[in-house]
Amino acid sequence: MSTSHSRSDAIYASLRRAILEQALKPGVKLPEDQIGETFGVSRTSARNALMRLAAEGIVEMKPNRGASVAMPTYEEAEEVFALRRCLEREVIDRLCTRMSKDAIDALTSHVREEARALRASSPRSIRLSGEFHILLAELTGSRLLIEFVNTVVSRSSLILARFGRPHSAECGMEEHVRLIDALRLQDRETAMAIMDAHLHAVEDRARVDTDEVADVAAILSRYAEDPE
Repeated sequence: MSTSHSRSDAIYASLRRAILEQALKPGVKLPEDQIGETFGVSRTSARNALMRLAAEGIVEMKPNRGASVAMPTYEEAEEVFALRRCLEREVIDRLCTRMSKDAIDALTSHVREEARALRASSPRSIRLSGEFHILLAELTGSRLLIEFVNTVVSRSSLILARFGRPHSAECGMEEHVRLIDALRLQDRETAMAIMDAHLHAVEDRARVDTDEVADVAAILSRYAEDPE
């Protein structure tokens, strides 16, 4: 991999983390020159990273207006959650037919990471909560299902960043633990019920929030220094 590609990958990963951890809110401008300066790279590397994020639907790039964190509408939010419910029911259905001990161990390990982040009051807990659902999709082994779930989970994060009411991440983590228990027992009915209730609770948190002016350079500096 070339140096330019590796730099672009690092920027992509840091921007994605900042967006999914809701440090960069929907609508925030993402100037290529400012991003390049923060990471010590060219505008081309910054642009390549932004284009990848745009392909995932979490960044918008408009001619003569530059890039910004995508700003979901109520209509888009309704569609995303409707699709997410369908996709995640398919995930549960597949996992309840074949769930290995290694898969259960991977989910349990992930929830431990969520718990550590929660105890540390880290914004990582927000991202890890969404990544639990992506991990579920990955365990199905379906490339398309992984891709689709990754997209709707990422967009859900944007929706919650814009419309989400305050919510205890501890409650979400507890639901993840209960879901793992149901999957361990191959209890499809219970697992489906837990997932449906979980996603409906997330969707019910929608509200319009106030706009804030973000210091993009200061936010990204934290992510540039901590690539994780």
